[in-house]
Amino acid sequence: EAPAEEEAPAEEEAPAEEESALEPVFGGTLRWGLEAEVDGINPTASALSAPGLTMMNAVFDTLAAFDPDGNWIPHLAQSFDPSEDCKTWTMTLREGINFHDGTPLNAEAVSVNFLTQFSDPLVGLAVRPYYASAEEALTIVDDLTVSFNLSDSNCSFPSALTGQLGATASPTWLAAALEDPTLDQQPVGTGPFVFESRTEDSVTKFVRNENYWGGDVYLDAIEFYPVTDSAVRTQLLLEGELDALATTDVESISRLAEEDSITQIFDDSGDESFLMLNSASAPFDDIRARQAITHATPRDNYNTLINLDVTTKTDQMFTADSPYFNEDVVQLSDRPDLAGPLVEAYCQDNPDNCTGGKIDIEYQYSGPSVVGERTADLLVEGWSDFFNVEVQVLPQDQHIQEAAFGLYNSIGWRQFGAVNPGDDRVWLLCRAIGGISLNWPRFCDEDRDALILQADAAKTVEEKAPLYQELSKMINEQYLYVFYNHTLWTISMADGVENLCGVSTAEDVKMRCQINGRTFFQSTFFAE
Repeated sequence: EAPAEEEAPAEEEAPAEEESALEPVFGGTLRWGLEAEVDGINPTASALSAPGLTMMNAVFDTLAAFDPDGNWIPHLAQSFDPSEDCKTWTMTLREGINFHDGTPLNAEAVSVNFLTQFSDPLVGLAVRPYYASAEEALTIVDDLTVSFNLSDSNCSFPSALTGQLGATASPTWLAAALEDPTLDQQPVGTGPFVFESRTEDSVTKFVRNENYWGGDVYLDAIEFYPVTDSAVRTQLLLEGELDALATTDVESISRLAEEDSITQIFDDSGDESFLMLNSASAPFDDIRARQAITHATPRDNYNTLINLDVTTKTDQMFTADSPYFNEDVVQLSDRPDLAGPLVEAYCQDNPDNCTGGKIDIEYQYSGPSVVGERTADLLVEGWSDFFNVEVQVLPQDQHIQEAAFGLYNSIGWRQFGAVNPGDDRVWLLCRAIGGISLNWPRFCDEDRDALILQADAAKTVEEKAPLYQELSKMINEQYLYVFYNHTLWTISMADGVENLCGVSTAEDVKMRCQINGRTFFQSTFFAE
């Protein structure tokens, strides 16, 4: 039997999320505003950030999920059982579930999903490093049972299957999509909604799965609209052109909070917003350049002018009420006096990377976005005494690809804040560096790796706390991320949208409603 999950630390607890007291009503189409378009909705091949993961939750189910306290729970799976050393996890599936195309969910289907992810150039980076080989990684035990055979102990392994790596697609569809990649835009899962149509950069539509294994689905359909500018997305909600949206833009959040007709769900326990630096190419392969831009970054102005002093500034990936928080970690931003000598020394040694005594860099962000543009202007002004900055704006899917290939100097980013901090290993381990990398800064530290793997093998918060505190210290000293704030994710819904947070497992265990802006939709309905 699986060991009892330790109580989740306070840092990971979600805000109070209430179920609707109204009787559910069938019907209606929910129009949901996304912050960006995605390159596809294939969990074995697509680069899924918050917008893609949101659509993923409509059409796919994940093998595991989180409860409101941050503990992993089985979802599409019936159970998970670890070996004594937590290196082998045996998973049993629920019986009688079919994919939307009629293909049965069984151990073979899970194996096909796993091996397809394992072999993908990008998604595989989140899978391959944790298994000795594809042949040894997964064993089919019987028709509904598989064993995951890990290279390292991981006593919270099922938490890794609560997101993209646990979203399970029809093996029939996956085979067809490998032959015809355009099918990545037409997903086939077991989820509460079935794909109907998709016009990229316009709208993606899913309709109710009339045979959903998880029970009643109330909405007739969901339509997802990518609107990159948060102010425009907010206006569409206020004008009745959208029914709901998720955003991290504080100005939009504050504006919607003033409207009596809007209901909001807040969560700042997830990811962090920061500047990320590429340590594999000039100038940020030199720690002096990384230190200089950290010192020159006007974080106070950013949080006042962009975030209206609503969000919480941070020096690390953990909030102050987390047992993993390290109170001794301090990020020295807003200290331009420290930046000057570092820039001068760097330019003396690397004159080809400097112009006029300043370091030449590029800053990239995803857009188009008014907030992104304002942020870029504020940063460029703050850095202007020390850096010559060229600004690049890319759509979010291209933005992610550039980071994966290391085609950037500095980049605006959101990351970390996993419900289980161990799941953030994919962004940090040396194993995740290659021609394509998920360790986006491309910085390898074997001692840091050892610390992360030691934390994975720990079973209690008390064991993990000093390890994660030391990890925060190491990250601070490596100057790869200039932290701004804990991201305030907010879902805003028009009057009449009910019960978004009423989702439970087949055993009636409540599931966490919001994780970094993504949610579930099977319990949602419109009030009469």
